[in-house]
Amino acid sequence: MKITYTTADGVPQPVETEPGMSLMEAAVLNGVDGIVAECGGGCSCATCHVYLDQGWCDTFDEPAPEESSLLEFLDGVEPNSRLSCQLLLRPDHDGLCVRTPASQG
Repeated sequence: MKITYTTADGVPQPVETEPGMSLMEAAVLNGVDGIVAECGGGCSCATCHVYLDQGWCDTFDEPAPEESSLLEFLDGVEPNSRLSCQLLLRPDHDGLCVRTPASQG
């Protein structure tokens, strides 16, 4: 399946990945710029912040309280902000597009 990460400066980074991984894991394994993932997916650092393209927001579960708490304190949070470590990819996410914030560039 194909996922496209677009950096804050507009450079698309398409990657091929498998369902079952988190959006963060797919980014780290493919060297995507702007996904730092300091905590390794433990939902404790917020360095994997992404903006979901609007059409994809409803394809994931609502953020858990831990994720919402971390997002509250980030600069540049938008209604479509999520932590990519909390987003598990399913086959229907083929074609998903996300952007990384300037703060992680």
